[in-house]
Amino acid sequence: MPSSFPPFKPRRGWLLLLAALGAAFLLAWQFKLPSLAWYWFGMRGHAEEWAQKGVWLPGYRVGIDGRRIEGIGKNASGLTFNPETRTLFTVINAPPQVAEITTDGRLLRTIPLTGVGDPEGISHVDAERYVIADERDQQLYWVEIGPDTGRLDVSGAPRLGIAIDLGKNLGFEGVSWDHAKDRLFVAKEKSPLRVLEISGIPALFTGGPLDLQIREWKPSRARTLFMTDLSSLTLHEPTGNLLLLSHESRLVVEYAYDGTPVSILPLWKGWHGLARTVPQAEGLAIDDEGTLYVLSEPDLFYRFERTAPPAWRAAAP
Repeated sequence: MPSSFPPFKPRRGWLLLLAALGAAFLLAWQFKLPSLAWYWFGMRGHAEEWAQKGVWLPGYRVGIDGRRIEGIGKNASGLTFNPETRTLFTVINAPPQVAEITTDGRLLRTIPLTGVGDPEGISHVDAERYVIADERDQQLYWVEIGPDTGRLDVSGAPRLGIAIDLGKNLGFEGVSWDHAKDRLFVAKEKSPLRVLEISGIPALFTGGPLDLQIREWKPSRARTLFMTDLSSLTLHEPTGNLLLLSHESRLVVEYAYDGTPVSILPLWKGWHGLARTVPQAEGLAIDDEGTLYVLSEPDLFYRFERTAPPAWRAAAP
């Protein structure tokens, strides 16, 4: 018996709508937006508490918005603040160099770097000592950089290799030294994302008892971070909190040491006074007054400042 209903012919508009919804769902899943929303609402529930004892990223506004650093050609990555020189240091991987810049994003000098093929991270340790991370080979080098240093050769420098999860240029992207507890935090970009905590390093230089410990730091209440990559990190010593940077997700995320997510700073147009979205954030540092610095490859400089003095400043010695 023939059907009395006409054959169903979906209109093109409905097909396009379904395709758009499917694409939006896939993008949201890829960039972990459901997890981000979950964390966002959870953090807002503890805003009053963390605004007092954390870095509290919602309290920041951009002061320098994408200033081009004249004299840096390309591929600047990593960032660290030296409280003794009151300047910032970054590394460049094409060709390998170390660059010193002011806290308002002006180049002071560049230092040729040999013996390392893919420098991606740098952290001040003490006095004139720094640690530089090589992403491709996953090596950590300890070097001396003084006011008169004209060239650096790491081929004979003390080093520590952690050759795990070696992959296609997805290795160490950031390092941060904890001056208070003499430990090093290392960020691995992805596949998988990792944050390693290394303690016992000073004994390697002083000849003391060897007690080198390497553990993986993980966030609480989740099996993984909700960012899609890690491009840098920095430890904020007065609060003990970790700040993690993702250039793909365009986020700075603050975590307490126990892994509790504390606050988020989206690097998106219109947020925190940004005129444009930060294109490729690769370096992150915070100074002893709480000013936050972001470096976007190849040569864009951002400075975020607190709209009110942070609570931890009053408790600082």
